[in-house]
Amino acid sequence: MSDQDIQQLEDQFPAVSGSAFAAARQRVLASGQSVLQSQDGTIYEVFPDGHRVAVKQVEPPSHFVSGSVFTLR
Repeated sequence: MSDQDIQQLEDQFPAVSGSAFAAARQRVLASGQSVLQSQDGTIYEVFPDGHRVAVKQVEPPSHFVSGSVFTLR
């Protein structure tokens, strides 16, 4: 597999994974179960009928520029 092939696959990953997560979320809700969702620094439990309950406050997500390098400690 060439570097170009790998780069092409990496470029497709965000869209493909986003679609997979959205489909999985819909399947879970359709089965009558709830899902957890983070929005604006709060984790919510979202129910199939659409109502949601705040579960916990969390730090808002950090935004990074694609291709940037950072170190986890």
